[in-house]
Amino acid sequence: MDLKEEKKASETGGVGNTPQRAPPPPPPPPAPCTKLDSRSQCQDLVSDTSEPAGELKGSIFIIFFIMALLLDISRSAATYCCLIRRRFKRRRKKRSERKGRVGARVLRNQQRLLSREGDEVDAMSSCSTDVKENRNLDNLFSKEGVAAEVAQLPNWSAGGGRKRPLEEGNNGHTHSKYKPKKRKKVAGPVLPKNALMQLNEIKPGLQYKLLSQTGPVHAPVFVMTVEVNGQLFEGSGPTKKKAKLNAAEKALRSFVQFPNASEAHMAMGRTLSVHTDFTSDQADFPDMLFNAFETSPSVDDPFYLASNGNGSFCSLGIEYPLLPSPIPNLIQPPLPPPPSTFMPPTSGKNPVMILNELRPGLKYDFVSESGESHAKNFVMSVRVDAQNFQGSGRNKKLAKARAAQAALSALFNMQLDQAPSRQPIPREGLQLHLPQVLADAVSRLVVDKFSELTENFASPHARRKVLAGIVMTTGTDVKEAEVICVSTGTKCINGEYMSDRGLALNDCHAEIVARRSLIRFLYSQLEHFLSNQEEEHQRSIFVRCDNRQGFRLKENVQFHLYISTSPCGDARIFSPHEAGVEDQGDRHPNRKARGQLRTKIESGEGTIPVRSNNTIQTWDGVLQGERLLTMSCSDKIARWNVVGFQGSLMSYFTEPLYFSSIILGSLYHADHLSRAMYQRIAEIEDLPPSFSLNRPLLSGISNAEARQPGKAPNFSVNWTEGDHGLEVINATTGKDDLGRPSRLCKHALYSRWMRLHCKLSSTLRIRTARPSSYHEAKQAAVEYHSSKQTLFRSFQKAGLGAWVKKPIEQDQFTLNT
Repeated sequence: MDLKEEKKASETGGVGNTPQRAPPPPPPPPAPCTKLDSRSQCQDLVSDTSEPAGELKGSIFIIFFIMALLLDISRSAATYCCLIRRRFKRRRKKRSERKGRVGARVLRNQQRLLSREGDEVDAMSSCSTDVKENRNLDNLFSKEGVAAEVAQLPNWSAGGGRKRPLEEGNNGHTHSKYKPKKRKKVAGPVLPKNALMQLNEIKPGLQYKLLSQTGPVHAPVFVMTVEVNGQLFEGSGPTKKKAKLNAAEKALRSFVQFPNASEAHMAMGRTLSVHTDFTSDQADFPDMLFNAFETSPSVDDPFYLASNGNGSFCSLGIEYPLLPSPIPNLIQPPLPPPPSTFMPPTSGKNPVMILNELRPGLKYDFVSESGESHAKNFVMSVRVDAQNFQGSGRNKKLAKARAAQAALSALFNMQLDQAPSRQPIPREGLQLHLPQVLADAVSRLVVDKFSELTENFASPHARRKVLAGIVMTTGTDVKEAEVICVSTGTKCINGEYMSDRGLALNDCHAEIVARRSLIRFLYSQLEHFLSNQEEEHQRSIFVRCDNRQGFRLKENVQFHLYISTSPCGDARIFSPHEAGVEDQGDRHPNRKARGQLRTKIESGEGTIPVRSNNTIQTWDGVLQGERLLTMSCSDKIARWNVVGFQGSLMSYFTEPLYFSSIILGSLYHADHLSRAMYQRIAEIEDLPPSFSLNRPLLSGISNAEARQPGKAPNFSVNWTEGDHGLEVINATTGKDDLGRPSRLCKHALYSRWMRLHCKLSSTLRIRTARPSSYHEAKQAAVEYHSSKQTLFRSFQKAGLGAWVKKPIEQDQFTLNT
């Protein structure tokens, strides 16, 4: 006990002191509950409150908190219910609209079904007024009948699940403000009229009767009859409608004299619409007389016609009459028809329509199809007044139009109303051929020959940028024209491969190679003339001159140069695109850049103007790196129009020879081409007696050749009449891939010339001793070189530049070297 008491006394602070209980400290005042959003804080507050007033305040706080929480929950629930109602409302609206559309579609289908059944109602007879095209569906079925039929349908088909029947006028929508959407009317071509409709227009009120019905149920055959002009016609088909159509076709084919729709209308005393073309390539049925109608051409159609009314052709505003021909077989235009039957053509009609009015009952025949897959060419022909006329184009419709235009030009003096820059420019003198007809024929012959030589363009050597060829005509008939040569190429020799023995071709552009091929052909014709065989002698195109000095071409022999695009240089640089209808020619003819001499550049394509201080090229300078310059094709062709294409060596044997026409397959512009060919040197004077400035026919073709995309090949091909195949030359080296010289090189042509010179020494136009070199032989042609120098002075006088010549060392070779 003592120990316990001592221990207890020590804990209370003293031994022997009585332990006294200290009063408890006063509790801290309760913190006010400022936020009711935290339940834990309120509970702590309530637990700390020991007095009854604190307990009452805690209860009040709890009640307020619960009320606020319930209010927030009610607001969130109201918002969510509103969103749900809106969503369901949108769904119901979409579903209603979808059901309305389905109901309208079902209604339209039922109307179509009823109309089809109405077409088959006529069991034994029907009138021509009952033809579907002339029937008014509103008169067959009333609106009440349609509504009754629809009301009997099941709910799913009548209204897409609607409980009430569809109300008329709103596509099933009961809302008074419903407005159906207006469909946009798409403009389309006028549907062609079939034989049944055409016969109904000519003879209204015809009665079609069912004669018989045979065959099984799944494949019946109906036979319908119709009486026209006292004659009964039968038609059969799988349906009554097709049988009636067949009967109408037979009626139209038989009650007129000519199997032509326009003739049928004229025989029945009716006129045709100007939009009708009964020579279209497409028909509704294989054995159908009436073909699809063509719409009237647009303003851009190049086949609007205009007649000058005085029996003359028009080109670029210049009228040139058809000269009387002394040749008995020359096609002469007939006398103008009587005024009562001939009327000037009206605008808006294409050539086929006008020719059909003037000469009804014509038949167009398909002649040929040629060209590469991306550039097809079709040829159609038509026979008018015992004469055949052909036309070509990229499709048969265009070819027919051009054949009709050829007939109108020859027989009625009607010319194309084209833009001036697209019209042909005629040559001076006698016109043996119609310009456009000749141009299209020459183009077609050259392309067809190239196709033949390249296995229908399948050969790897068919790749080309430019195609050129020369065609020879011997009379007025273009069908007797003959292709003399064909060539391709766009590049020139590199300076390092120049030959001082004449074994390399300097210029491998297509038109330049074609001209060298033509010279080779002329040598072969002189050899034919010297042949001992009479038949071969008669084949020659040459005859001796009256003074027994030299030779001349036979009468009516002409040469026509074709180039697939405008020649490089002045003719092409200002005409990079095809001429349009709105193109009125060169708007800046007086600019200094017009007509300038230009040179081709080595190892590249294109041309640059000549430099006045750099007209002489030296052999060593080119070998050391100077670019070898070659005159552009436009400048060379202009030179041929002065000195002739025969060259200086051929001048020993013949008088100057000129092209009768220059025809371009694309990029034809009359102003630019005429300026490049002869207009820029029109003031040339003091030419030798036998030389003159030639102004050939200049023309494009009706179906302009498509652009040849891709990189230009490095080779050039050539073919001349009598050759077995193409010769392929590397344009960079001027020789073939094996290093052999070309058959067109200077050395080869000079060798043939030397053989002819020895045989014809007594009848030469130029009497000189046998030359010792190629250069000496060329210089001996005094008149030829005099005219060439006159041409060069004319260029300089006009301020067009100086002619650039090749190094003289190229021509100083002999046959022994």
